[in-house]
Amino acid sequence: MAFRAVHAEWGTVFAHLPDLGCGQAWEAVWKVRPAAPISCAECGHSMYAKTSERGLRFFAHAPHAPDCEIARQGESEAHHLLKLELASAARQAGAHAELEVRAPDGSWRADVLAADPAGTWRMALEAQLSPITAAEITGRTERMDAHGVTCCWFSDRPRPPWLGAVPSVRLVAAEGGIAVAEGLVKFTGAAWEPAPQVPLAEFLRWVFTCRIGPHPPQVRLRYPQRQLAQVWTAPQYIAAEEVYLWQEEERQRKDVEERARFLEKAARRRADIHRKNAASRRAALERAASAEAYARRTELGPTGRALQEKLMRRPGVEEAIRYLAREHQVPVTVGMSTAELRWGGGTPLIGPDGIPAAVLSPVSRLVRGEAFRLLAGMLLLFETAAEQQRFDRNTRRRKVPVGGWRMEHLPAAPTAAAGTADTAVVPAPRKPRPGRPRPTGSRCSCTEPQLTAVILGETHPAEPAPQMTPASALYTASCLSCGGTYDRPWRRRTT
Repeated sequence: MAFRAVHAEWGTVFAHLPDLGCGQAWEAVWKVRPAAPISCAECGHSMYAKTSERGLRFFAHAPHAPDCEIARQGESEAHHLLKLELASAARQAGAHAELEVRAPDGSWRADVLAADPAGTWRMALEAQLSPITAAEITGRTERMDAHGVTCCWFSDRPRPPWLGAVPSVRLVAAEGGIAVAEGLVKFTGAAWEPAPQVPLAEFLRWVFTCRIGPHPPQVRLRYPQRQLAQVWTAPQYIAAEEVYLWQEEERQRKDVEERARFLEKAARRRADIHRKNAASRRAALERAASAEAYARRTELGPTGRALQEKLMRRPGVEEAIRYLAREHQVPVTVGMSTAELRWGGGTPLIGPDGIPAAVLSPVSRLVRGEAFRLLAGMLLLFETAAEQQRFDRNTRRRKVPVGGWRMEHLPAAPTAAAGTADTAVVPAPRKPRPGRPRPTGSRCSCTEPQLTAVILGETHPAEPAPQMTPASALYTASCLSCGGTYDRPWRRRTT
């Protein structure tokens, strides 16, 4: 099916034109005897005029035609009708239009080639109804561009997948003909939006007079169908998009500057807070060191040693001392100023230079005022992870240092695996009952111990017993010979 042929006398004739483009009627070539001397413009084979069932006029190859591009196109009637619509609209827009124009080197063929009557520009109007990939349609467009021929693709299919990959529009049936429904857009100040439907002839008039042109949008399309890589729009809308992009760039630049100023101000504020906190904590640490030094000076002699031994027997103190020496390489001793409220109910651990290094097991409800300023900059040790979590949870309800607490917990005591023959489960040490003195020093291993016990503040002689007595259940006896603690049953000696 072709719309163009070559007449031996009249030259090129067009089946879709009322006068065949040469001032002759269709009846001059249709169903005449002898047959009209027309031939294919491509292969030179004889052709004859023909009409379809719907009255479409075209030229067809005579039998035994060679391998001609036109002969094997196999285009549908819908495709031919769309080409006729494109050619008719191009002529209404003031351009010269020819159908099925082939490139000089055969690299492309235009369905409709519209040209300026003065010959200043040429544009291919391509009707594409059959499926095609975006890569294929882009390649065909580039081949035309290489010959100085711009291109616009048209389809009346609902959702052509290649729409926007090249300069293209989608057509719909409208009152009085066909109109452009998708691909023509306008910029509304902040985004692209579809323009109202425009008759095809009017759209082509705008294209031919450069009132609109293809444009890759930089701003998102408020499009009901999809985003398009290329659209048709007017130069003033392109300028409006550029202004909007410049304004957005300025706004983002100002936002970045404002954000930088805010962050700088926040950093200065944080630095000032950290500086004040550091000074406050340093002063609190100096006061704590002074209080500890004063306590060590006043607690001298046997009373001081007894107090230190008593403090060493506090739960977790020995483990904490070993932990700091092992994990932090800090040798510490238990502090003597434990009665001070500044420690928050915890036990201070003092370094070799007299400076507090850590606090063991502070009480969350007592961490306020001076205690908060001191403990906020110190390492807090806890016997168990559960105790640490409880302290953290309870203090968060009231107040937490800016950088949070520095907290660690002592490792859990190892236990023997159940079911092994070469290990035994070591039970946890039993807590002393109220009123029972805590053991001091090492355990007694004498064969004939000389025992003594302090009961209700009075010293009583004692002796080993075969079974536990009420006195040995409440109090601890010590050996006068070795000075160790006697941890087996004993009883008071009456004689």
